[in-house]
Amino acid sequence: MLKLSPFARKLLLRVLVGLMIGYVCFGAYVWWAMHQSPETFGRVMARMPGPVPFLIFPFETAWIHARAGTLHVGDQAPDFSLLKLDKSERVQLSVLSQQQPVVVCKNQ
Repeated sequence: MLKLSPFARKLLLRVLVGLMIGYVCFGAYVWWAMHQSPETFGRVMARMPGPVPFLIFPFETAWIHARAGTLHVGDQAPDFSLLKLDKSERVQLSVLSQQQPVVVCKNQ
């Protein structure tokens, strides 16, 4: 078994604690970004180096929890806007629902 000097043990402990703190801070930053608007989340993820968040953070599980939502059948849909397919303008749900009923179906 390898014997470490007291200095080496303290140094190793400090490095491990620093790595753990960095991991928790990185995870908290990604978690925060997931709960922001898609534009903000996109800006944050665009600055991430390669596949790093996907490799060191349980990204898919966190994403599912962050974007789960709280709507139930019969609830009124939140107002949102989407870009048209031809990218000519944005369309607001509230404007559409004033003109005609809007039905959203869940695939089973």
